[in-house]
Amino acid sequence: MPNLKIMLVDDHPVVRAGLRAVLTEQGGLEVLAEASDGAAALAQLERLKTLGQRVDVVLMDLQMDGMDGVTATARIRAADGPPVLILTTYDSDADIRAALAAGAAGYLLKDAPLPDVLAAVEAAAKGEQVLSADIAARITPEARANSTDLSPRELELLQLLARGQSNKEIAAELFISQSTVKTHLIHIYDKLGVDNRTAAIDRARGIRLIR
Repeated sequence: MPNLKIMLVDDHPVVRAGLRAVLTEQGGLEVLAEASDGAAALAQLERLKTLGQRVDVVLMDLQMDGMDGVTATARIRAADGPPVLILTTYDSDADIRAALAAGAAGYLLKDAPLPDVLAAVEAAAKGEQVLSADIAARITPEARANSTDLSPRELELLQLLARGQSNKEIAAELFISQSTVKTHLIHIYDKLGVDNRTAAIDRARGIRLIR
């Protein structure tokens, strides 16, 4: 296995410690950083970037106190960050589709065998998409088509809409202008075949893009 640098993102310190112990025992893997939620992960990636250090793969939990894994994945990928591999206990179709739509390189459950996790990390570092066999069987081509080709940024904005945030609040959250928010909304409405935010949220929930 090549020399890969990993970031662990999980809100349970014991889980992070266990993953670190297992991964560092494997030749060619180094846990370069840890974070307790998505926001902390973004801050860590920015800090490492200023130090000239690079993370090859982010191992990301899904549901965390603070910024969730889907939102963090969308932001990392929108910023042309490293591949994100979801490692979680949640396996609903909605969670899987949302993660993949956000740009996740793969989706594994925490009870996956260690060789599978290691192989997924290496594949993600190569730019490949990785799904366990049971998850891949559930995400058929037809189901993938239901993602409507929303970009990671559009999916992130849609999730903020579903939380009831206004255009002004979304602009502040994403560090973009309100006019850019409106432009994204136009694209989202067009892709979902709707003409307002309420219908967009209903449609996205109906095809399980968001909860």
